Amino acid sequence: MATKGEVKKEVFESAEDLAVSLAKYTAQLSDKFCKERGAFSVVLSGGSLINSLRKLVEPPYIDSIEWSKWHIFWADERVVPKDHEDSNYKLAYDGFLSKVPILPGNVYSINDALSAEGAAEDYETCLRHLVKSNVVDISAASGFPKFDLQLLGMGPDGHVASLFPGHPLLKENEKWVTYIKDSPKPPPERITFTFPVINSSAYIALVVNGANKAGAVQNALGNSQNSEKLPVAMVSPEGELAWFLDTAAASKL
Repeated sequence: MATKGEVKKEVFESAEDLAVSLAKYTAQLSDKFCKERGAFSVVLSGGSLINSLRKLVEPPYIDSIEWSKWHIFWADERVVPKDHEDSNYKLAYDGFLSKVPILPGNVYSINDALSAEGAAEDYETCLRHLVKSNVVDISAASGFPKFDLQLLGMGPDGHVASLFPGHPLLKENEKWVTYIKDSPKPPPERITFTFPVINSSAYIALVVNGANKAGAVQNALGNSQNSEKLPVAMVSPEGELAWFLDTAAASKL
């Protein structure tokens, strides 16, 4: 197991190199947790992350990964129908899930018929059942669910999941899943994991591409003491944090 607070950082010359490395990293963790727990709990986010997972749907991984033991969750989701272009589920389904043999019953999307508040409560209830049945681990340290791997992207403003700079939800420390109705980035209504859930993870991969994100990367990984801590700088899993950066995103380090 990685030690608490271990941070790895890799910078890649191209999106292709990053995707190759991320696939290898994810496959190794899949192998580890399938052997240790008989299951692999994976949290996805939206944005460009799904495109960065594209190598997993190709050989050798498409054939070697124990897909039947994967359980898929979302760090955040837009409260829209699953076939809506803003849906993180649709993004993941079109770009990844439809191309791998993960069991449909192991893909835990939100109930898109509910309000934002109702969807958040429903998703937390679902997680609590899965912790009871040992599909999702529980953190002995925090009492929050301990996902095996969270695959997170980051916005140019430094937001992760739907936890935005300066927003009161950054301080939420009791709920597992909460909701936001005033997202500064459309669509306004979303549900999101809270920081205690994100930071109880065994492994987190932060996957960041693009020059427009270099400032936020610098805030999180640079030595600037005077700047306000962005949400991405608050990501600190129980186990290992691995940054996957392209050269543009790392250009201010």
